[in-house]
Amino acid sequence: MRVLLTGSAGFIGGAIADHLEAAGDEVVRVDLLIPEAHPVDAAAAAGSHRVDVRDGAALAPLLHGIDVVCHQSAMVGAGVTVADMPSYASHNDLGTAVLLAAMHQAGVGRLVVASSMVVYGEGRYDCPNHGRQTPAPRDRRALDAGDFENHCSRCGGALDWETVDEDAPLDPRSSYAASKVATEHYVSAWVRQAAGSAVALRYHNVYGPRMPRDTPYSGVAALFRSAVEQGRPPDVFEDGGQMRDFVHVSDVARCNELSLRRVLDVPGGTFATYNVCSGEPVTIVRVAGLVARGTGSELTPVVSGRYRLGDVRHIVASPERATRDLGFTAEVRPEQGLQQFATDPLR
Repeated sequence: MRVLLTGSAGFIGGAIADHLEAAGDEVVRVDLLIPEAHPVDAAAAAGSHRVDVRDGAALAPLLHGIDVVCHQSAMVGAGVTVADMPSYASHNDLGTAVLLAAMHQAGVGRLVVASSMVVYGEGRYDCPNHGRQTPAPRDRRALDAGDFENHCSRCGGALDWETVDEDAPLDPRSSYAASKVATEHYVSAWVRQAAGSAVALRYHNVYGPRMPRDTPYSGVAALFRSAVEQGRPPDVFEDGGQMRDFVHVSDVARCNELSLRRVLDVPGGTFATYNVCSGEPVTIVRVAGLVARGTGSELTPVVSGRYRLGDVRHIVASPERATRDLGFTAEVRPEQGLQQFATDPLR
């Protein structure tokens, strides 16, 4: 297949490009190379057309002869301040809309798009006595007092987390999350209006080789690693008990390939969403410990009690739909992958 890949010089996009080309597919690489994501250097730019997805005229000639588009480019991260909102809306919302219009103009009707676990907001919770709950954003006063759990609205007890499937309500709680919900909605509208077919992949915490270090695009695992390399113990926010799912970038690349092949075979008007996760949740303090161990360091993570407003307590995905429909099961277990990550080459 001939794939136009946006965000091709990024962490996840680069892994997808390499994986597809190794499988014998032709990849037309597109990346704006914004400095927030990666430095503009020869290695990052190699083989990529430096094109802004918000520029439909520049995209048009690259879409000729394309079978399917894999849209990975985006501004990521929670957003540091409200002032960041225009950047998310411009790169993610407008960029997706322009790309979809250009695809329609070029007669390209198949798409795989990167989404994120952040569309769910808080995960799914249950009170042993009062059943399923949808907690409101956590109160600053409780966080200041060191109470990080979500509580039952009736009895006040701490809620237990459950896995989140793709039918869970969407509840974005950051600028980035709002832009990813908007991306999915634009794609859903395009599928209906243009009779296209699309898959949205809701990535959980992606890590692995060539991950950016010490930038707004760095994941928490990379931040833990940088701390250890600088001789500092990893700083774990809240009480370290936050549950997350960490999925290796090689698994993410393989899931994209499976999705690209699937979307070519389904009828027009089809839109499906999938969690992309390992299926093996871990606490954040455990992540810090595994990364530190992988470096060979004896530094012990420090649970600082600090917090960020807008962070969610627990978000753990169900991998069942991706396994059933795509045949995708993660191959890299977090227990091994996070320790290996400690010595992976970063950018």
